[in-house]
Amino acid sequence: MIIPFGKSPRQSCDGVTRRQALRIGSSGLLSGLSLPWLMEMQAKAGTGRPAPAQACIFIFLEGGPSHIDMWDLKPEAPAEVRGPYRPIRTNVIGTMIGEHLPLCARIADKYTIVRSHSHNDNGHNTGYHYVMTGYRADFPDGNTRMPNNHLYPSIGSIISRELGARTTLPPYINMPHIMAGGGPGFYGSEHAPFVIETNPVEADFEVQDLRPLEGISASRQARRRRLLAEVENLERDRAGQGRARSMSTYYQRARDLMTSREARRAFDIRSESEATRRTYGYTGLGQCALLARRLVEAGCRFVGIDHSGWDHHSTIFPSLEKDMLPHVDRAYSALLNDLQQRGMLQNTLVVMMGEMGRTPTVNSAAGRDHWSQAQSVLFAGGGVRPGQVIGATDRRASAPTSDPVSVEDILRTIFQQMGIDSTRIYYTPLGRPVPIVDGGRVIPGLV
Repeated sequence: MIIPFGKSPRQSCDGVTRRQALRIGSSGLLSGLSLPWLMEMQAKAGTGRPAPAQACIFIFLEGGPSHIDMWDLKPEAPAEVRGPYRPIRTNVIGTMIGEHLPLCARIADKYTIVRSHSHNDNGHNTGYHYVMTGYRADFPDGNTRMPNNHLYPSIGSIISRELGARTTLPPYINMPHIMAGGGPGFYGSEHAPFVIETNPVEADFEVQDLRPLEGISASRQARRRRLLAEVENLERDRAGQGRARSMSTYYQRARDLMTSREARRAFDIRSESEATRRTYGYTGLGQCALLARRLVEAGCRFVGIDHSGWDHHSTIFPSLEKDMLPHVDRAYSALLNDLQQRGMLQNTLVVMMGEMGRTPTVNSAAGRDHWSQAQSVLFAGGGVRPGQVIGATDRRASAPTSDPVSVEDILRTIFQQMGIDSTRIYYTPLGRPVPIVDGGRVIPGLV
Protein backbone atom coordinates (compact mmCIF):
# COMPACT_ATOMS: atom_id res chain seq x y z
CA MET A 1 0.00 0.00 0.00
CA ILE A 2 1.35 3.42 -0.96
CA ILE A 3 0.24 6.36 1.13
CA PRO A 4 1.15 9.68 -0.56
CA PHE A 5 1.65 12.42 2.01
CA GLY A 6 1.10 15.37 -0.27
CA LYS A 7 3.54 17.68 -2.01
CA SER A 8 6.73 18.76 -0.32
CA PRO A 9 8.61 21.00 -2.74
CA ARG A 10 12.29 21.46 -2.05
CA GLN A 11 13.97 23.42 -4.76
CA SER A 12 17.55 24.65 -4.83
CA CYS A 13 19.69 26.12 -7.56
CA ASP A 14 19.90 22.71 -9.22
CA GLY A 15 16.25 23.29 -10.20
CA VAL A 16 15.07 19.97 -8.83
CA THR A 17 11.85 19.56 -6.84
CA ARG A 18 11.81 16.40 -4.74
CA ARG A 19 8.77 14.47 -3.55
CA GLN A 20 8.70 11.26 -1.60
CA ALA A 21 5.99 8.92 -0.36
CA LEU A 22 6.10 6.62 2.64
CA ARG A 23 5.29 3.08 1.62
CA ILE A 24 3.88 0.64 4.11
CA GLY A 25 3.65 -3.03 3.20
CA SER A 26 5.73 -5.29 1.04
CA SER A 27 7.96 -2.73 -0.69
CA GLY A 28 8.54 0.15 1.71
CA LEU A 29 10.52 3.37 1.71
CA LEU A 30 14.31 3.01 1.74
CA SER A 31 15.22 -0.47 0.60
CA GLY A 32 12.10 -2.32 1.65
CA LEU A 33 11.24 -0.47 4.84
CA SER A 34 7.88 -1.46 6.22
CA LEU A 35 6.49 -0.82 9.65
CA PRO A 36 6.86 -4.39 10.94
CA TRP A 37 10.37 -4.58 9.46
CA LEU A 38 11.27 -1.31 11.18
CA MET A 39 10.00 -2.66 14.49
CA GLU A 40 12.02 -5.85 14.12
CA MET A 41 15.27 -4.11 13.41
CA GLN A 42 14.86 -1.55 16.16
CA ALA A 43 14.76 -4.41 18.65
CA LYS A 44 18.32 -5.24 17.66
CA ALA A 45 19.64 -1.81 18.60
CA GLY A 46 21.63 -1.16 21.76
CA THR A 47 20.20 0.25 24.96
CA GLY A 48 22.65 3.12 25.42
CA ARG A 49 23.86 4.54 28.71
CA PRO A 50 23.20 7.65 30.80
CA ALA A 51 24.33 10.76 28.97
CA PRO A 52 23.77 14.53 29.11
CA ALA A 53 21.46 14.35 26.09
CA GLN A 54 18.69 11.78 25.85
CA ALA A 55 17.43 13.17 22.54
CA CYS A 56 18.52 15.47 19.71
CA ILE A 57 16.51 17.88 17.57
CA PHE A 58 18.52 18.64 14.42
CA ILE A 59 17.28 21.65 12.43
CA PHE A 60 18.82 21.65 8.96
CA LEU A 61 18.55 24.92 7.03
CA GLU A 62 18.91 23.44 3.57
CA GLY A 63 20.51 25.50 0.84
CA GLY A 64 23.05 27.41 2.91
CA PRO A 65 21.98 30.04 5.48
CA SER A 66 23.83 33.35 5.27
CA HIS A 67 25.99 33.42 8.39
CA ILE A 68 27.19 36.96 7.65
CA ASP A 69 23.58 38.25 7.76
CA MET A 70 22.51 36.21 10.78
CA TRP A 71 25.10 35.28 13.41
CA ASP A 72 28.44 36.75 12.30
CA LEU A 73 27.85 40.29 11.01
CA LYS A 74 30.78 42.46 9.95
CA PRO A 75 29.63 46.08 10.36
CA GLU A 76 33.08 47.50 9.60
CA ALA A 77 33.41 45.68 6.27
CA PRO A 78 32.73 47.35 2.89
CA ALA A 79 29.04 47.65 1.90
CA GLU A 80 29.28 44.85 -0.67
CA VAL A 81 30.39 42.53 2.14
CA ARG A 82 28.42 43.64 5.19
CA GLY A 83 25.09 43.99 3.37
CA PRO A 84 22.23 46.18 4.64
CA TYR A 85 21.75 44.64 8.09
CA ARG A 86 23.09 45.97 11.35
CA PRO A 87 24.02 43.96 14.44
CA ILE A 88 21.93 44.21 17.61
CA ARG A 89 22.76 43.46 21.22
CA THR A 90 21.66 40.23 22.85
CA ASN A 91 21.06 39.44 26.50
CA VAL A 92 24.66 38.21 26.67
CA ILE A 93 27.06 41.11 27.10
CA GLY A 94 29.36 41.43 24.09
CA THR A 95 27.40 39.07 21.81
CA MET A 96 25.78 40.66 18.76
CA ILE A 97 23.59 39.05 16.10
CA GLY A 98 21.55 40.25 13.10
CA GLU A 99 18.76 42.76 13.56
CA HIS A 100 16.14 40.44 12.05
CA LEU A 101 16.61 37.91 14.88
CA PRO A 102 15.26 39.93 17.84
CA LEU A 103 13.64 36.98 19.63
CA CYS A 104 16.85 34.98 19.45
CA ALA A 105 18.70 38.03 20.80
CA ARG A 106 16.58 37.87 23.95
CA ILE A 107 17.58 34.27 24.70
CA ALA A 108 21.26 34.24 23.67
CA ASP A 109 22.02 32.94 27.16
CA LYS A 110 20.33 29.66 26.18
CA TYR A 111 22.51 28.74 23.19
CA THR A 112 26.09 28.94 21.95
CA ILE A 113 27.17 30.17 18.52
CA VAL A 114 30.08 28.37 16.87
CA ARG A 115 31.21 30.87 14.25
CA SER A 116 34.21 28.93 12.94
CA HIS A 117 32.68 25.87 11.27
CA SER A 118 34.42 25.25 7.95
CA HIS A 119 34.80 22.57 5.29
CA ASN A 120 35.58 22.49 1.57
CA ASP A 121 32.55 20.84 -0.04
CA ASN A 122 30.67 23.61 -1.82
CA GLY A 123 27.85 21.48 -3.23
CA HIS A 124 24.29 21.15 -1.98
CA ASN A 125 23.86 17.39 -2.31
CA THR A 126 27.46 16.47 -1.58
CA GLY A 127 27.65 18.94 1.28
CA TYR A 128 24.42 17.60 2.77
CA HIS A 129 25.86 14.08 2.55
CA TYR A 130 29.07 15.17 4.25
CA VAL A 131 27.36 16.99 7.12
CA MET A 132 24.92 14.15 7.82
CA THR A 133 27.43 11.29 7.60
CA GLY A 134 30.91 12.70 8.21
CA TYR A 135 32.08 11.11 4.95
CA ARG A 136 32.66 12.57 1.52
CA ALA A 137 30.11 11.79 -1.15
CA ASP A 138 31.10 9.33 -3.88
CA PHE A 139 28.94 11.10 -6.46
CA PRO A 140 29.03 14.53 -8.14
CA ASP A 141 26.89 17.36 -6.84
CA GLY A 142 23.49 17.40 -8.49
CA ASN A 143 22.71 13.78 -7.66
CA THR A 144 19.06 13.81 -6.63
CA ARG A 145 18.71 10.28 -5.27
CA MET A 146 16.80 10.30 -2.00
CA PRO A 147 18.43 9.55 0.33
CA ASN A 148 21.82 10.11 -1.24
CA ASN A 149 23.95 8.28 1.34
CA HIS A 150 23.73 4.72 0.03
CA LEU A 151 26.84 3.60 1.93
CA TYR A 152 27.47 5.73 4.99
CA PRO A 153 24.84 6.00 7.74
CA SER A 154 23.47 9.36 8.82
CA ILE A 155 23.51 10.86 12.31
CA GLY A 156 19.98 9.72 13.06
CA SER A 157 20.61 6.19 11.84
CA ILE A 158 23.71 5.91 14.03
CA ILE A 159 21.72 7.10 17.05
CA SER A 160 18.97 4.60 16.17
CA ARG A 161 21.46 1.74 16.05
CA GLU A 162 23.41 2.70 19.14
CA LEU A 163 20.57 3.71 21.44
CA GLY A 164 17.43 2.09 20.09
CA ALA A 165 13.86 2.98 20.93
CA ARG A 166 12.68 4.23 24.32
CA THR A 167 8.95 3.89 23.69
CA THR A 168 6.59 2.73 20.95
CA LEU A 169 7.70 5.73 18.91
CA PRO A 170 10.44 5.12 16.31
CA PRO A 171 13.81 6.38 17.58
CA TYR A 172 14.56 8.31 14.35
CA ILE A 173 12.04 10.60 12.63
CA ASN A 174 12.35 13.02 9.68
CA MET A 175 9.93 15.79 8.74
CA PRO A 176 8.35 17.32 6.74
CA HIS A 177 10.06 14.94 4.31
CA ILE A 178 13.12 12.73 4.27
CA MET A 179 16.45 14.51 4.69
CA ALA A 180 18.66 14.16 1.60
CA GLY A 181 21.60 12.69 3.51
CA GLY A 182 19.49 11.14 6.24
CA GLY A 183 19.36 7.52 5.14
CA PRO A 184 20.74 4.48 6.96
CA GLY A 185 23.47 3.58 4.46
CA PHE A 186 24.87 0.09 4.93
CA TYR A 187 23.15 -0.18 8.33
CA GLY A 188 20.05 -1.20 6.41
CA SER A 189 16.44 -0.12 6.46
CA GLU A 190 16.02 -1.11 10.10
CA HIS A 191 17.69 2.21 10.95
CA ALA A 192 16.00 4.33 8.30
CA PRO A 193 13.95 7.30 9.48
CA PHE A 194 10.24 7.17 10.04
CA VAL A 195 9.21 9.92 7.63
CA ILE A 196 6.34 12.29 8.33
CA GLU A 197 5.77 13.57 4.84
CA THR A 198 3.05 16.05 5.59
CA ASN A 199 3.64 19.50 6.97
CA PRO A 200 2.22 19.99 10.47
CA VAL A 201 1.26 23.57 9.61
CA GLU A 202 -1.47 22.23 7.32
CA ALA A 203 -4.99 22.35 8.77
CA ASP A 204 -5.64 18.68 7.93
CA PHE A 205 -2.27 17.42 9.18
CA GLU A 206 -2.39 13.77 10.16
CA VAL A 207 0.17 10.99 10.37
CA GLN A 208 -1.77 8.53 8.29
CA ASP A 209 0.30 5.54 9.44
CA LEU A 210 -1.46 5.79 12.79
CA ARG A 211 -4.95 5.91 11.31
CA PRO A 212 -7.01 2.79 12.10
CA LEU A 213 -7.84 0.68 9.06
CA GLU A 214 -11.10 1.89 7.60
CA GLY A 215 -13.86 -0.59 6.92
CA ILE A 216 -12.22 -3.42 8.89
CA SER A 217 -13.92 -4.33 12.12
CA ALA A 218 -12.13 -5.53 15.24
CA SER A 219 -13.43 -9.07 14.63
CA ARG A 220 -12.09 -9.07 11.08
CA GLN A 221 -8.70 -7.87 12.30
CA ALA A 222 -8.74 -10.68 14.88
CA ARG A 223 -9.43 -13.23 12.10
CA ARG A 224 -6.47 -11.85 10.14
CA ARG A 225 -4.22 -12.28 13.19
CA ARG A 226 -5.39 -15.89 13.60
CA LEU A 227 -4.67 -16.57 9.93
CA LEU A 228 -1.19 -15.09 10.32
CA ALA A 229 -0.61 -17.31 13.36
CA GLU A 230 -1.58 -20.38 11.33
CA VAL A 231 0.88 -19.41 8.58
CA GLU A 232 3.59 -18.96 11.19
CA ASN A 233 2.85 -22.41 12.60
CA LEU A 234 3.14 -23.98 9.15
CA GLU A 235 6.46 -22.25 8.58
CA ARG A 236 7.75 -23.38 11.96
CA ASP A 237 6.66 -26.97 11.35
CA ARG A 238 8.40 -27.01 7.96
CA ALA A 239 11.72 -25.48 8.92
CA GLY A 240 11.83 -25.53 12.70
CA GLN A 241 12.13 -21.79 12.73
CA GLY A 242 11.31 -19.47 9.89
CA ARG A 243 10.96 -15.90 8.78
CA ALA A 244 7.22 -15.84 9.44
CA ARG A 245 7.76 -16.91 13.03
CA SER A 246 10.55 -14.44 13.62
CA MET A 247 8.43 -11.63 12.17
CA SER A 248 5.42 -12.27 14.38
CA THR A 249 6.71 -10.21 17.28
CA TYR A 250 7.36 -7.24 15.02
CA TYR A 251 3.99 -7.34 13.32
CA GLN A 252 2.57 -7.14 16.81
CA ARG A 253 4.77 -4.14 17.59
CA ALA A 254 3.67 -2.48 14.37
CA ARG A 255 0.04 -3.01 15.38
CA ASP A 256 0.87 -1.67 18.82
CA LEU A 257 2.25 1.52 17.26
CA MET A 258 -0.84 1.97 15.12
CA THR A 259 -3.07 1.55 18.17
CA SER A 260 -0.78 3.25 20.69
CA ARG A 261 -2.44 6.09 22.54
CA GLU A 262 1.04 7.38 23.37
CA ALA A 263 1.96 7.64 19.70
CA ARG A 264 -1.35 9.19 18.73
CA ARG A 265 -0.99 11.78 21.48
CA ALA A 266 2.56 12.62 20.42
CA PHE A 267 1.55 13.29 16.81
CA ASP A 268 -1.65 15.14 17.70
CA ILE A 269 -0.32 18.67 17.34
CA ARG A 270 -3.86 20.05 17.36
CA SER A 271 -4.07 19.24 21.06
CA GLU A 272 -1.59 22.07 21.71
CA SER A 273 -3.10 25.36 22.84
CA GLU A 274 -3.62 28.08 20.28
CA ALA A 275 -1.25 30.31 22.25
CA THR A 276 1.54 27.74 22.04
CA ARG A 277 1.08 27.21 18.31
CA ARG A 278 1.14 30.96 17.71
CA THR A 279 4.30 31.29 19.79
CA TYR A 280 6.10 28.82 17.51
CA GLY A 281 4.58 30.49 14.46
CA TYR A 282 2.13 29.14 11.91
CA THR A 283 4.93 28.30 9.49
CA GLY A 284 6.34 25.00 8.33
CA LEU A 285 9.42 25.40 10.49
CA GLY A 286 7.49 26.62 13.50
CA GLN A 287 5.03 23.74 13.58
CA CYS A 288 7.76 21.19 12.80
CA ALA A 289 9.71 22.51 15.79
CA LEU A 290 6.64 22.19 17.99
CA LEU A 291 5.98 18.65 16.78
CA ALA A 292 9.65 17.81 17.37
CA ARG A 293 9.28 18.86 20.99
CA ARG A 294 6.22 16.64 21.33
CA LEU A 295 8.04 13.67 19.78
CA VAL A 296 11.08 14.07 22.00
CA GLU A 297 8.82 14.43 25.00
CA ALA A 298 7.19 11.12 24.05
CA GLY A 299 10.53 9.30 23.73
CA CYS A 300 11.92 9.81 20.20
CA ARG A 301 15.74 9.87 20.13
CA PHE A 302 16.49 11.97 17.03
CA VAL A 303 14.20 14.30 15.09
CA GLY A 304 15.57 15.77 11.89
CA ILE A 305 13.81 18.84 10.48
CA ASP A 306 14.63 19.81 6.91
CA HIS A 307 13.82 23.48 6.26
CA SER A 308 14.54 24.40 2.65
CA GLY A 309 14.70 27.70 0.78
CA TRP A 310 18.09 29.07 1.87
CA ASP A 311 19.81 28.99 -1.54
CA HIS A 312 19.81 32.72 -2.29
CA HIS A 313 21.86 33.36 -5.44
CA SER A 314 19.76 36.44 -6.19
CA THR A 315 17.75 39.06 -4.28
CA ILE A 316 18.75 37.53 -0.98
CA PHE A 317 17.71 40.34 1.34
CA PRO A 318 13.96 40.58 0.55
CA SER A 319 13.65 36.82 1.00
CA LEU A 320 15.56 36.82 4.27
CA GLU A 321 13.58 39.72 5.73
CA LYS A 322 10.14 38.55 4.65
CA ASP A 323 10.28 34.80 5.12
CA MET A 324 13.41 33.07 6.26
CA LEU A 325 14.71 35.06 9.22
CA PRO A 326 11.35 35.73 10.94
CA HIS A 327 10.46 32.04 10.70
CA VAL A 328 13.76 30.90 12.20
CA ASP A 329 13.71 33.62 14.84
CA ARG A 330 10.28 32.64 16.13
CA ALA A 331 10.60 28.87 15.83
CA TYR A 332 14.06 28.54 17.36
CA SER A 333 13.41 30.91 20.28
CA ALA A 334 10.03 29.27 21.01
CA LEU A 335 11.57 25.80 20.96
CA LEU A 336 14.33 26.64 23.44
CA ASN A 337 11.97 28.52 25.74
CA ASP A 338 9.42 25.70 25.64
CA LEU A 339 12.01 23.01 26.32
CA GLN A 340 13.37 24.96 29.25
CA GLN A 341 9.95 25.65 30.75
CA ARG A 342 9.17 21.93 30.59
CA GLY A 343 12.48 20.94 32.19
CA MET A 344 13.62 19.26 28.96
CA LEU A 345 16.37 21.55 27.68
CA GLN A 346 19.08 20.11 29.89
CA ASN A 347 18.69 16.65 28.32
CA THR A 348 17.66 17.62 24.78
CA LEU A 349 20.44 18.65 22.40
CA VAL A 350 19.30 21.17 19.76
CA VAL A 351 21.57 21.77 16.76
CA MET A 352 20.84 24.21 13.93
CA MET A 353 22.99 24.50 10.79
CA GLY A 354 23.05 24.11 7.01
CA GLU A 355 25.37 22.42 4.56
CA MET A 356 27.31 25.67 4.01
CA GLY A 357 27.28 29.44 4.50
CA ARG A 358 27.12 32.18 1.84
CA THR A 359 29.78 34.20 0.08
CA PRO A 360 31.07 37.29 1.88
CA THR A 361 30.57 39.47 -1.20
CA VAL A 362 27.11 40.20 -2.60
CA ASN A 363 27.04 39.20 -6.26
CA SER A 364 25.75 41.14 -9.28
CA ALA A 365 22.28 39.61 -8.85
CA ALA A 366 22.01 40.97 -5.30
CA GLY A 367 22.51 37.48 -3.87
CA ARG A 368 25.19 35.50 -2.12
CA ASP A 369 26.60 32.27 -3.53
CA HIS A 370 27.81 29.01 -1.97
CA TRP A 371 30.53 29.33 0.68
CA SER A 372 31.43 26.27 2.73
CA GLN A 373 34.65 27.77 4.10
CA ALA A 374 32.75 29.59 6.87
CA GLN A 375 29.45 28.94 8.60
CA SER A 376 27.87 29.45 12.00
CA VAL A 377 26.34 26.54 13.90
CA LEU A 378 24.07 26.89 16.94
CA PHE A 379 24.07 24.43 19.85
CA ALA A 380 21.74 24.41 22.86
CA GLY A 381 20.77 22.07 25.68
CA GLY A 382 22.03 18.53 26.21
CA GLY A 383 25.02 19.52 28.33
CA VAL A 384 26.12 22.45 26.13
CA ARG A 385 27.56 25.44 27.98
CA PRO A 386 25.22 28.24 26.85
CA GLY A 387 25.75 31.95 26.29
CA GLN A 388 29.04 31.64 24.45
CA VAL A 389 30.55 32.49 21.09
CA ILE A 390 33.17 29.96 20.04
CA GLY A 391 35.60 30.77 17.25
CA ALA A 392 35.83 33.77 14.97
CA THR A 393 36.17 34.58 11.28
CA ASP A 394 38.18 37.23 9.48
CA ARG A 395 36.88 40.72 8.73
CA ARG A 396 34.95 39.43 5.70
CA ALA A 397 33.51 36.32 7.42
CA SER A 398 35.29 34.26 4.78
CA ALA A 399 37.39 31.89 6.91
CA PRO A 400 38.01 31.01 10.56
CA THR A 401 40.74 32.92 12.35
CA SER A 402 40.46 30.92 15.59
CA ASP A 403 39.12 27.60 16.83
CA PRO A 404 38.22 26.04 13.45
CA VAL A 405 35.51 23.38 13.73
CA SER A 406 35.09 20.55 11.24
CA VAL A 407 32.14 18.36 10.29
CA GLU A 408 33.78 15.51 12.19
CA ASP A 409 34.09 17.71 15.29
CA ILE A 410 30.35 18.42 15.20
CA LEU A 411 29.44 14.76 14.84
CA ARG A 412 31.81 13.63 17.56
CA THR A 413 30.36 16.24 19.90
CA ILE A 414 26.77 15.18 19.19
CA PHE A 415 27.56 11.51 19.76
CA GLN A 416 29.47 12.14 22.97
CA GLN A 417 26.56 14.12 24.39
CA MET A 418 24.20 11.31 23.42
CA GLY A 419 26.39 8.75 25.19
CA ILE A 420 27.62 7.05 22.02
CA ASP A 421 31.15 5.71 21.58
CA SER A 422 32.08 7.45 18.34
CA THR A 423 35.28 5.38 17.99
CA ARG A 424 33.27 2.21 17.37
CA ILE A 425 33.81 0.54 14.01
CA TYR A 426 31.24 -1.34 11.96
CA TYR A 427 31.86 -3.36 8.81
CA THR A 428 30.07 -3.03 5.51
CA PRO A 429 28.66 -6.16 3.83
CA LEU A 430 31.94 -6.32 1.88
CA GLY A 431 33.97 -6.25 5.08
CA ARG A 432 35.16 -2.67 4.88
CA PRO A 433 35.69 -1.08 8.33
CA VAL A 434 33.79 2.18 8.81
CA PRO A 435 34.25 4.12 12.07
CA ILE A 436 31.18 5.95 13.36
CA VAL A 437 33.28 9.12 13.07
CA ASP A 438 36.58 9.17 11.19
CA GLY A 439 38.66 11.78 13.00
CA GLY A 440 37.55 14.96 14.70
CA ARG A 441 37.32 15.92 18.36
CA VAL A 442 34.74 17.20 20.79
CA ILE A 443 34.49 20.97 20.23
CA PRO A 444 36.68 22.55 22.93
CA GLY A 445 34.78 24.67 25.43
CA LEU A 446 31.33 23.78 24.10
CA VAL A 447 30.35 21.16 26.67
